[in-house]
Amino acid sequence: LLLPPLDYLPDVKRAAVDAFLNVPPGTSVATVEREVVPQIIERLRPYMDGEREPRLRNYYILLWPNGGTIGARVVDQSRIGELERIMREEVLVGLPDIRANAAQGNLFGGFAGSSRALLVNLQSADVSALYRAAENAQQRAEALLPGVQVQVWPGTEMAEPQLTLIPNDARVLESGLDRRELGRVTRIVGDGLWLGEYFDGDRRLAVMLRSEPWDNPEDLANLPLATPLGEVQRLGDLVRIERGTGPSSLRRLDGRRTVTLALVPPAGLALEPMIETVQSELLPALRAELPADASIRVSGSADSLARVVRELGGQFLLAAALLFGLLAALFRSLRDSLLVCLALPLATVGGVLALRLLDLLTPQPLDLLTMMGFIILLGLVVNNAILIVARARQAEREGSDRDQAVATSLRERMRPVFSSTLTSIAGMLPLVLSPAPGSEIYRGLGVVIVGGMSVSLAFTLVLLPALLRLGATRSASPQARPAALPAFSQFH
Repeated sequence: LLLPPLDYLPDVKRAAVDAFLNVPPGTSVATVEREVVPQIIERLRPYMDGEREPRLRNYYILLWPNGGTIGARVVDQSRIGELERIMREEVLVGLPDIRANAAQGNLFGGFAGSSRALLVNLQSADVSALYRAAENAQQRAEALLPGVQVQVWPGTEMAEPQLTLIPNDARVLESGLDRRELGRVTRIVGDGLWLGEYFDGDRRLAVMLRSEPWDNPEDLANLPLATPLGEVQRLGDLVRIERGTGPSSLRRLDGRRTVTLALVPPAGLALEPMIETVQSELLPALRAELPADASIRVSGSADSLARVVRELGGQFLLAAALLFGLLAALFRSLRDSLLVCLALPLATVGGVLALRLLDLLTPQPLDLLTMMGFIILLGLVVNNAILIVARARQAEREGSDRDQAVATSLRERMRPVFSSTLTSIAGMLPLVLSPAPGSEIYRGLGVVIVGGMSVSLAFTLVLLPALLRLGATRSASPQARPAALPAFSQFH
């Protein structure tokens, strides 16, 4: 097919550069604010004061445990590329134990800062194998797709101190408890067990059940626990407490331990070829590496793209069917409504050819807004055909033969046809030709309408008159009337 590769939304950039900070596990926000933030502010100061170019309009720094983000905007938006380079090569280099990745922000946002992010969710009960596969997947993705941005959530660094409670099943059963109830106890001695909500007339407040605070594993083991048998036992008698390290956070989907890889395609690469590469090369390698109980779920823009293509395809067919029904009711003729609807596939071909031509000049995928252009094209291209067919049938009812009726229709409807087509094309050309930032949002939609209307004009003036002449009644003798002349030759 001539269709360009599919994409979800246009890759439209904001007039700002965003950077995400990966802080070593266990580092407090206060430590980052004290040791790292002053360096960043000092490096940004010359650009903020106008001593160096490009001058900054503003910036922000936002921190949270184990991470943070930085955003900056320039006064002259045309120099946003310079700011991106400065952030990467000057502002964010040499920060102690911190990894940072700066990029121009995406207008539509989304997971990992992009609406085009492809999410690969790895799930398994084997935590070590899960994180090892995630690290290898990140390296493979960067090798298979040069320029792709890969973010792993949560991070694979197993450096956060953690306590693991391993049940002693025999002692748990003797106490009259089970693993489910012991899990509730674990929540109570941790962040708390959610019991419900309380409405005080103004706000809904969460009701949490928590144990007395504890400061070390020994205090945790000595916490008393009342059992269903009326006994009081130490928590340490029912579980074995092990010290170790783990990730900074946990992620679960449908109750399963999950590590998510967010893949953001580079500029110029559509979503469809990246999905094909991931499914054909990356996922088979991951399945061979993960344990037997593991599963891989691809979501994010991949799900959105498949859903959009399915829904818009159905809407396109529904719109075409409704249009055919309305035309059949208008003309009271299936043949005439079919003649008008023949403009649709030809206009669609014109839109595809124009889209492919634009893709040769500048990357232009078939994104959501471009698909909507084909639906809009349905209502535009039939107008000219309706004018020609309706006037030809009217002339026949007034006594003209088929050839004269077609010639009369072309002569009287030529100016309206050219006027409506050229105004539609002229209205869309600014969307196609504008070099302004953000013009790529509607460029695909505009070029589809321009190409479709251009081909539709040729159909209306050349092919449609020929089709209308089919089935014309011939005279009994050649001398009964003059030989039919081409429609255009009868114009004065």
